Amino acid sequence: MALFAGKTRGRWIGVFFSLFLLSTVMGTMAVTPAIAVAQEDNQGDTKNALSSNIIVHFFESIGWVFGIIFAVISIGAVALIIVLVMDLRMSEAVPTTFIDEFTDMVNKRQFKQAFELCRSDNSFLARVLTAGMARLQYGIDDAREAMFNMVDTVRASKDNLITYLATIGTLGPLLGLVGTVSGMIGAFYTLGSSKDAPNASRLAGDISHALVVTLVGVALAVPAIFFFSFFKNRLTNIAMNASNLADDLLTQMYHNSKRAAAPTPTAADTRTSGAVQATPG
Repeated sequence: MALFAGKTRGRWIGVFFSLFLLSTVMGTMAVTPAIAVAQEDNQGDTKNALSSNIIVHFFESIGWVFGIIFAVISIGAVALIIVLVMDLRMSEAVPTTFIDEFTDMVNKRQFKQAFELCRSDNSFLARVLTAGMARLQYGIDDAREAMFNMVDTVRASKDNLITYLATIGTLGPLLGLVGTVSGMIGAFYTLGSSKDAPNASRLAGDISHALVVTLVGVALAVPAIFFFSFFKNRLTNIAMNASNLADDLLTQMYHNSKRAAAPTPTAADTRTSGAVQATPG
């Protein structure tokens, strides 16, 4: 349990560090435009320099509402990807040290210690073996059925996290579409409400808002869809390897337990064997 707690603590430390790094980068991007501000002169060079900065234009165009929404979704997506990267590792799901220690205990017929080892470990393989070993007393077939059911259960629990990436990949373009429609509504409102020539700056701001929100929505969806497919394939590979290896280890334990439970010779058998050996040939 201490080992599992240490792994979990290290995992969340990595997540919080990554979120802190992401927040720092985003804060730096927000503060960077101030560096581009030149000294103000008679013709308003400060305003022109600020407007010419693409980063300032980007954040001004996206707006506060969509900016907060996309920032929350982006941080959540990054945190989810980091958790899945750390969790869906072959060395984490099927640890070699656990396999060696479990095999050594089974070969020494230390079945109770092997069961406690599986219960104290939270890896994919250990959880599957724990379910199978708990039903081993009812036969190898019943144990295998329980083991394969646990494979489906663990896989479904991890698949739920991966599904959130598909949700983000779907919401990104939809939010971009909402931003596009809102920006075009603002642009047409500017055209319709102006009695004289429309304000080109305001009109351009509405159109820029529509395009920037669309760009951010699509940019958010592309990595989410990629990592969704990536983690789906990795989870399938891990589940297959863990299932096959757990079946081999459980079969090995079953046959070792049968050999350990072989009947010992009784006193009558011992006397009969001694009498046969004493009989002259």
